[in-house]
Amino acid sequence: MELPRARRETPHTLVINDPQPVSSISDIWGSASQLALIGIFILLLGAMLYVARPILLPILAALLIAMTLAPIVKEADRRHISPWLAATLIVAVLVAAAATLVTLLAAPMIAWIDRAPEIAARVKEKLYVLDYPLAALRDLQNTLMPPSPNSVKVEPSQITLVAPVIAALTPAVAQVAIFAATLFFALIGQVDVRRHLALMFASREGKLRFLRIANDIEYNLASYVAVVTAINFTLGAVVAAGAWAFGFENPLVLGLLTAILNYIPYIGPACMVIILFGVGLVTFPSFGQALLPPVSFVALTTIEGHILTPMILGHRLTLNPLVIFVAIVFWAWLWGPIGAFLAVPLSIVGLVAAQHLLPSDEPKLPG
Repeated sequence: MELPRARRETPHTLVINDPQPVSSISDIWGSASQLALIGIFILLLGAMLYVARPILLPILAALLIAMTLAPIVKEADRRHISPWLAATLIVAVLVAAAATLVTLLAAPMIAWIDRAPEIAARVKEKLYVLDYPLAALRDLQNTLMPPSPNSVKVEPSQITLVAPVIAALTPAVAQVAIFAATLFFALIGQVDVRRHLALMFASREGKLRFLRIANDIEYNLASYVAVVTAINFTLGAVVAAGAWAFGFENPLVLGLLTAILNYIPYIGPACMVIILFGVGLVTFPSFGQALLPPVSFVALTTIEGHILTPMILGHRLTLNPLVIFVAIVFWAWLWGPIGAFLAVPLSIVGLVAAQHLLPSDEPKLPG
């Protein structure tokens, strides 16, 4: 009778539990070559997505929104309303909403940018308690990474904030046209396109699997976006009311920013905390009072994110936090702010397809 192998321990080495020799070295090389091939494909795909961003970003955004709004077009068709008319109304409403949003946000943002020197001086005055830690950190950075003697020091007056903000928030006119046209035609012909794509599969099982994946993606996207939109605008209304109670200027703008940024989990609320803290520093006379609005917002978003949203969405639409965070970081790095907004819908599409193609083998327990 063969005794089980003991744990191999030698002085000054790692602890290895039950080492087994490989049956064939070719298996290792075969697995390594497959991983290398997959890695090359992922790198090439990422490079393609980055290079083709000006075209792919508006098209992909339009397709995701079209899948989200597909139930509206189908319901209109059941009520004998032409898909052309339904698509035209949807695109017109979205364009009008975007134009209204830009109009409401433009004037306050321009005013804040014009007051940037004054606001910076007041914020610096309130943050005097951080002067010593920041100076120590700056000295440590200069010691570890001394500046180049040829580097040119840029004065604060030379830094302009208008160009980066406009570049980040205002897409090109061509991309807007591509987005609107793609959304319009996708809303009209999505049923026919789905039918033609299903016909490309040879087997009946493949056709049915594709249709199930497409239907589940559409259903989950529509459910998630509808519920999250209602939650975000409710949260924005609460923040606007709180900003008005605190005596902030433009409370409606702060509410709109909250509703928009909350579509980006984790990063959006974090940006809103910084914004509220900055506005509090400008509005209130003391540092402690400036902490009240961001602390209140953190408490509000904690209740919303950990109690209300999971209770409303349920476990069916609750996504893994790590997957969502990594997706937001990746798409924001690849496609900028719009990529961060698309990260959660793209994650839903990928997870739905993965669960259809790679279903879990765990046995289902009776309810």
